Amino acid sequence: MLIILASLNLFVNHAIDEEFISFVLKTSVFVFGVSTYLILSYILDFYNLEKVARKRYILSQSVYITAIFVFLVFIFTVFTFDVSFWRIPLLSFLLLTPIEIWLWRLLFSNVFRIIPTIKNVLYIYDQNSIADLKNNTENINGAGIKTFYKVKLTHQMEDNNSIEFKKRFHDASKKIDTWILNVKDYNKIPKTLENLLLDSILRGSEVISYTSFYENVYEALPIKSHYHSFYEILQVRNKKIRYLQLLFSYVVNFLLSLFVGLIFVAVCPFVFFLNLFFNRGPLFYTQLRVGQHGKEFKIYKFRSMITNAEITGAQMAKKNDNRITPFGKVLRAFRIDELPQILSVIFGDMQFIGPRPERKIFVDQLNDITPFYSVRHLFKPGITGWAQVKYKYGEDLQDSIRKLEYDLYYIKNKSITLDMRIIFKTVTTVLFSRGV
Repeated sequence: MLIILASLNLFVNHAIDEEFISFVLKTSVFVFGVSTYLILSYILDFYNLEKVARKRYILSQSVYITAIFVFLVFIFTVFTFDVSFWRIPLLSFLLLTPIEIWLWRLLFSNVFRIIPTIKNVLYIYDQNSIADLKNNTENINGAGIKTFYKVKLTHQMEDNNSIEFKKRFHDASKKIDTWILNVKDYNKIPKTLENLLLDSILRGSEVISYTSFYENVYEALPIKSHYHSFYEILQVRNKKIRYLQLLFSYVVNFLLSLFVGLIFVAVCPFVFFLNLFFNRGPLFYTQLRVGQHGKEFKIYKFRSMITNAEITGAQMAKKNDNRITPFGKVLRAFRIDELPQILSVIFGDMQFIGPRPERKIFVDQLNDITPFYSVRHLFKPGITGWAQVKYKYGEDLQDSIRKLEYDLYYIKNKSITLDMRIIFKTVTTVLFSRGV
């Protein structure tokens, strides 16, 4: 941020001719510049710690994100204030800013490797969690993402042989940064273990439950954990605060529906024309989906599969599905096939942000597998949502259960901030064909 602010200062106070400089210009350029940089960085994953650790991303991300930033600031200033520039300072702003950011990121990545960032974990579990021990420790170490936690020791709570326990853990626990507890009854923690736990807290160690760890790191709820409470999922917040959330949701749905609706109207003739040559058959594809409170409604999409794609029965779409037509692959790659869903938003069956609607045949199967699935029907389904931007395309029931973890996290933590994150991440999803 210091580099960005210094670059904006160079641009405003040195690159622009003095006779055009004013307080309004300075304020506008700085606010626009900082906002643009932060939005670009978030949408394009510039501060994703997993990518920071990979050398191949350092140069490419630094250059193209910062290049877009300086270009947008330049264009904004020219079209808004109609100013003239000094060439050398302007070129310095346009060319040196990406180089400076790249050099800083290069330095940071090397410092990042030297400074220890992994927290050593002591995982405490009870006898009911034995079957999930391997899966839970893998989640702590990182299942698909970098968690920056590493399980160094595990201990079953009921194994409370005080002599053996003291010998094994007394010295080792001093090297532990985090205790993660996955136990049903904290009152049953043995006194020996409790004393070590309290000593560790006094030394500054972190102590959290497995559910809290999973929610904070994965931004999802561990529905497979047998200690996860149904009432914790449905945690209700102050209703007065929710009025602002409802107002925000209404405004977002209205503005985005208007914006997406205009895109849908503009794109429709082109899809219709190309459909005649490359995807012969009906333009739209309709299907019944389960919405709010379990009521079915009709969803609309541009058809991307062959006609009679489910002649053998209902099945989920998969990656490289041979039922998808060549033109359908193009529609899906750029999420154009999703645009007609705006009709369901206009009809009041969907909203812009919410859980993805599923078909009743799969909902019934998922209800048999997990008792939490119907909770997602508390809200209207959405065109985009937390599960859509955080997880890959669902190809089977297990993927649907994994996405349910993200849906439940959204229901529990629904807020204006989370909705804004989903909107920005949706842009990332569309640009890089992720999720959904």
